[in-house]
Amino acid sequence: MKRDPVNPATLPPVVEAHARQSAANRPHEWGADVKRILCIRLDNLGDVLMTTPALHALSAAQPGRHLTLLASRAGKAAAPFIDVIDDVIEYDAPWVKQDAPIDALTDLAMRARLAAGKFDAAVIFSVYSQNPLPAAMLCHLAHVPLRLAHCRENPYGLLTDWVQETEPQHGTRHEVERQLALVAQVGAKALDTRMRFTVRADDAAALAHKLLAQDVDVNAPFIVVHPGASAESRRYPADRFAQAVQHLGERLQWPMLVTGSRGESALCREACGSSPHAVDLSGALELGELAALIQCARVLISNNSGPVHLASALGTSVVDLYALTNPQHMPWQTPHRVLYHDVPCRWCYRSVCPEGHHACLAGVGVDEVVSAVLELMEASPSHINRTTQAS
Repeated sequence: MKRDPVNPATLPPVVEAHARQSAANRPHEWGADVKRILCIRLDNLGDVLMTTPALHALSAAQPGRHLTLLASRAGKAAAPFIDVIDDVIEYDAPWVKQDAPIDALTDLAMRARLAAGKFDAAVIFSVYSQNPLPAAMLCHLAHVPLRLAHCRENPYGLLTDWVQETEPQHGTRHEVERQLALVAQVGAKALDTRMRFTVRADDAAALAHKLLAQDVDVNAPFIVVHPGASAESRRYPADRFAQAVQHLGERLQWPMLVTGSRGESALCREACGSSPHAVDLSGALELGELAALIQCARVLISNNSGPVHLASALGTSVVDLYALTNPQHMPWQTPHRVLYHDVPCRWCYRSVCPEGHHACLAGVGVDEVVSAVLELMEASPSHINRTTQAS
């Protein structure tokens, strides 16, 4: 594609070289010859889900495209439920927060594996606080010829398609919008901007069997409560969850299904409190079964974590207890209420509250949670037997 030339006569000499490099790296439309695309999303499950509209746009832009997702251990779990992902590679990169030991031999092996994949292009999906250049260098060394990303610094030869980073100085976008805007730069424009996650029939059947063992009918109304989150700073107090479970259980006389990983069992027990309506499902559900549960729920009450993004993908109403650690990850295109208490230290991007008071969540009263649930139920009186949203 022909690119507009830069006129050096209009530029101060000190920025002339930078401007020429910027023009050389200006994104251009990827054509029919770009078939094998490496899609790099190295953070969490929810981040992968929020990238699904952009993945669909990439796939739909040209026939016959093959998308490979390069994802963390946590993000990889979503791949089997996203139909446009043809292959997935697990990689816990050393430039992303993770618990795996850092070993240069692992990174060299990944470079070799990517080189063997003979990709035509790579898209590096990142939030604005992440630097895409380590991933760009990996792709460069793996001989991936086209490399697209948002980047604040001049990437010179590391990105062939450079989208200048403007966040947060010029405002922030929802993560879905950010990634859609990125792929649009290379001609992948979306008509359908929904998040996607396919609930499989065998997962729905397995869920129904597990709930029956707890004397819960999957076709009768219930509320799902998810008290966990990967970061401590994003967790609403467990005793507040317990109070909300108690009040809503008494008022609605419905099961209150509390979910979490096996490692969150103590947290889930605390969130159940003494309510006779609470059912502890910690450690009981696989990801597909959790999605099936959320799809059938009347409302999900959750910290801002993966289940909120599952609810967004499945059209389930959600009360999102939103710690003000970052502004980009609110529910997307589903009925919702976002609850928080505004604080001067908002957008701290910290996993542990730097002030120690957790005021952005601790300032949210239980009555606000209960009211938000009832408002959503009144606005959307029935979400039972919702059609599965396949991609």
